[in-house]
Amino acid sequence: MYIELIPKIFSETSTIIGKDRYLNSAVLIPVIMTEGREYLLFEKRSVSVRQPGEISFPGGHFDNTLDSDFMDTAIRETVEELGIQKNKITILGKLGTLVTPMGIIVETFVCKLDISSLEELNYDKKEVDKLFLVPLDFFINSEPEIYENQLQLHPYIVDENGEKIDLLPVKALGLPERYANPWKKGKHRVLVYRYENEIIWGITAELIFELVNRLRKLSE
Repeated sequence: MYIELIPKIFSETSTIIGKDRYLNSAVLIPVIMTEGREYLLFEKRSVSVRQPGEISFPGGHFDNTLDSDFMDTAIRETVEELGIQKNKITILGKLGTLVTPMGIIVETFVCKLDISSLEELNYDKKEVDKLFLVPLDFFINSEPEIYENQLQLHPYIVDENGEKIDLLPVKALGLPERYANPWKKGKHRVLVYRYENEIIWGITAELIFELVNRLRKLSE
C-alpha cells in the first residue's frame, strides 16, 4: 500500500530568504481509504471565491492571529472547508515547500482522513462547489501533460492615462540599458492531469507530481 510509504518521503525543514515578502499559504493533500483502495480528495472551488471553478486541495493563507505554524493553517482551513472534525485528520508528514513564479509560497502537508465516504463531510458550499475522489494509483500510473507559460519582468507600467511610470528607474540608477525594457524571465512549466471531466493543473498538479514521484522511487 502506498500510504505506508508516505511518511518516508518528507523533506526536512528549510529556510526561504525573504519569505515574509511573499504570499504564505499551506495546503493538505488528503488521502482516504475506501474499500481497500487509496484516493486523493479534491475540491472544486465555488464561483463566489477567488479562482472559481478550479481544482485544489484544502488550504489557505497563514493567519498569525489564528495559527502557530503552517500545519495549523492547513488543518484549520481543511476543517473549515471540508466540515470535518479535527480529530479525524492524521498528519502523515510534510511534503515540502513550493515557491511559485508569482511569489506564492505553499507549505504542503499530507494527511489521512478518517472517513470512508464523502457523504461524511459537511463541506462549506460558499467556498466549495463539490468534492471528488481520484484513485492515487491513477496518478502513479499516469504522466501529466506538460505546457509552458512565458514570464517577463517589466521595469515600468503605463497608467490609465497612457503615462509611463518607472517601477525600476534604470537610467537614474545607472543600470545596464537592457533592463529599461521588459525582459524574459524564462519559461514556466505548467502540468495538467485529465481525470474524467475534470482538469487538474497548476499548483495542485505540481504537488501531485512531487508526491507520486517520491512514492514511485520508494516502491521500485
